[in-house]
Amino acid sequence: MQQTISLKLLPAEAASEVIIHQYIAKHLAVPLAAVSGYRLLKQSLDARGKQAWVQLTLLAFVNEPFQQRPVQLLPPGNVAAARHRVVIVGAGPAGLFAALKLIEGGIQPVILERGKDVRSRRRDLAALNKEGIVNPESNYCFGEGGAGTYSDGKLYTRSNKRGDINRILNILVQFGAEEKILYQAHPHIGTNKLPHIITAMRQQIIASGGIFLFEKKVTDLLITGDTVTGVQTADGDTWKADGVILATGHSARDIFELLHRRNINIEFKPFALGVRVEHPQQLVDQMQYHCDIRDEHLPPASYSLVQQVDGRGVFSFCMCPGGIIAPAATNPGELVVNGWSPSKRNNPYANSGMVVSVDMPDFHTRAMKQFAGTDAGKMTGPLAGMYFQEMVERKAFTAGGGHFVAPAQRMVDFSQGKVSASLPDCSYVPGIRSVSLKEVLPPFIHTALQQAFIEFGKKMRGYYTNEAVLVATESRTSSPVRIPRHAETLQHPQVKGLYPCAEGAGYAGGIVSAAMDGERVATVLNAILAS
Repeated sequence: MQQTISLKLLPAEAASEVIIHQYIAKHLAVPLAAVSGYRLLKQSLDARGKQAWVQLTLLAFVNEPFQQRPVQLLPPGNVAAARHRVVIVGAGPAGLFAALKLIEGGIQPVILERGKDVRSRRRDLAALNKEGIVNPESNYCFGEGGAGTYSDGKLYTRSNKRGDINRILNILVQFGAEEKILYQAHPHIGTNKLPHIITAMRQQIIASGGIFLFEKKVTDLLITGDTVTGVQTADGDTWKADGVILATGHSARDIFELLHRRNINIEFKPFALGVRVEHPQQLVDQMQYHCDIRDEHLPPASYSLVQQVDGRGVFSFCMCPGGIIAPAATNPGELVVNGWSPSKRNNPYANSGMVVSVDMPDFHTRAMKQFAGTDAGKMTGPLAGMYFQEMVERKAFTAGGGHFVAPAQRMVDFSQGKVSASLPDCSYVPGIRSVSLKEVLPPFIHTALQQAFIEFGKKMRGYYTNEAVLVATESRTSSPVRIPRHAETLQHPQVKGLYPCAEGAGYAGGIVSAAMDGERVATVLNAILAS
């Protein structure tokens, strides 16, 4: 028989298949020899008390042969000679999963990616980290796999109404992800493993007759009447298509400007901005696991924090245990930081974005206008948030002194308004410089963070400490623009055949939700073009 059971085990017990077999036999009151195996369905960690527990839900096989988890493969197909072609702008998770879904529907996808493939992209990241040279077309945000490829690979999402999460995870396993992402409560692939998975997806798309081109920056839309008929790229090529999916990510500012210039409706979207906070990982482990030394069977600890300060939300974002802070700028003279972790999360630091919600009225206060100076006039209309991001990023670059050295401040010093006399060691490779972050952050963000850190220290004893360093600026949490689309057809209401998609269009936030939105758009296109 097969039976689903739940177990609550100590971390060392949960790490032993032999012990799990024993617990299954005891739970079901059967001889140990009757248990042929088990398949994990869910795994989560409860570390709220002094003793951490691992909670397992599993499918036990008793008195019958054990069966491995079935592998769900995408159906084969070749669309090289398909009647219909769709251009996908961007090779992030939305673009890749949209392409695979189009192939299932018998449509040829043409992926045009402004950046480079993952292997070539690494050299540009090395130049950014070590030499302070940013390639505007190939960086942590642009290139094969999008921003997600080099920003940790977290797969947790609350967007379960947008699509089939399990399908997305199964496809990732098909292309090389570990099976554990199918049952972990907070699945994570790791920046070191994602490039191989992304490469395998690209190879499958090409083998199925899709077209996949790098260093093809889209610079214009081809529009006849009220219908998009294709795109033009920076090298002068034109690509005709039966539909265009915009899957460009939250940092493709030139696409937002293109749409605005072409009088294609776009909208301001609230977002968040702040800093990266880095603690020693051992300190976070002590806070979360209530111990001096973390049990070897426990993962590096993480946290999630949220606080209301004068009616404004302050919250942690993209927490990376055992991680590294990385320079995520897309243009010279602008400083952006992000975080990532390898699959083992075995670096000595833990970092997290700590950001403050930003809305249109924030740009119109007297203090904000004084802080913005000559930039204040830009902060109106649908691109206000984008120009706000740019302004803060330029201030951060200047405060750091150039070469992507980041302005930084110890946490308690920041909240008390003191310039740090020294800074702790930090994972950020280009280096950090002691600065009053009041020079970098707009007044409402600076004040909200000052108060929030004190409150977070009350929620997590040990969190509010000068062992923690704040690194500016975390400004690309999500798109500051929404590209509207029809609720049913998912097309832009003004331009037929134009499909705004995923994070860059304001409809997703993270790898899985972006992938689901890409699939959703492709599913609609499959139905429309098949009719």
